[in-house]
Amino acid sequence: MAEKSKILIIGATGYLGKFLVEAAAKNGHQTFALVRESAISDPVKGKLIESFKTSGVTVIYGDVHDHQSLVKAVKQVDVVIPAVAFQNILDQSKILEAIEEAGNVKRFIPSEFGNDVDRTDAVEPAKTNFAEKAKVRRAIEAHGIPYTYIFTGCFAGYFLPTLAQPGATAPPREKVIILGDGTPKAVFNCEQDIATYTIKTVDDPSTVNKTLYIRPPRNVHSFNDLVAMWDKKIDRVLEKIHVPEEHFLKQIEEAPAPLNIILSISHSVFIKGDQTNFEIEASFGHEASELYPDVKYTTVDQYLHHFV
Repeated sequence: MAEKSKILIIGATGYLGKFLVEAAAKNGHQTFALVRESAISDPVKGKLIESFKTSGVTVIYGDVHDHQSLVKAVKQVDVVIPAVAFQNILDQSKILEAIEEAGNVKRFIPSEFGNDVDRTDAVEPAKTNFAEKAKVRRAIEAHGIPYTYIFTGCFAGYFLPTLAQPGATAPPREKVIILGDGTPKAVFNCEQDIATYTIKTVDDPSTVNKTLYIRPPRNVHSFNDLVAMWDKKIDRVLEKIHVPEEHFLKQIEEAPAPLNIILSISHSVFIKGDQTNFEIEASFGHEASELYPDVKYTTVDQYLHHFV
């Protein structure tokens, strides 16, 4: 068997980054985590960095804004996966410069992790954020760097513990707010599964210059489906309050940052149905659960069960 690729995770202590590090190490890849030196003194991140080291991960201290430290890190690996925050999406241009200088990277998996930004109909400010992600895509393609784009749908950990209820800390027990008519289908995936599928692609030739859509059939549900599932689990029927699209658009306009971007992404997902309103064609991508049937992913039903 060919040797597994060496992987560099940038943003390794972030929300999704830690899962990517864990999945890469668990799947037998020599794994490198680029972290800021200042992260050591952070009580949570410091602990995480120590756990990386314990699991055999090579921790590299550096920063995307420090070109030389970035080039040095990139030269040690075959695959680069940044997991940067949405407000730092364009910082990936610095990673592309380092990859170009290093000249050894076999695959770049940019920080997408959400909708397919070439297939969305978003309003502002999500529209600008998606445009920035698309700009990074075009730059990767222009540089001729082999890539895989990852469509994850919604992070289960963000949406499901509260059924996407504004300001809630637990799932609803009395009434539930539903955006629009609640019928467009969305995708909800557990963060560990997103990381597992992402790492699966790195040595798979069928995913070179393609998009991997993590859209397993049992995790594709409308808002109404989610509520019906939850009703059944708690054995009661919640009061449903529908928010018309025009009211929701007004809420987005009036909301402060970064709430406005979260709301505008919700508009794209739950009202426009941007995650499921197109067919996945072999010319541009693959569906993850079909490509990797060995992965036992967590279903939405199983995930919701933890909150009953």
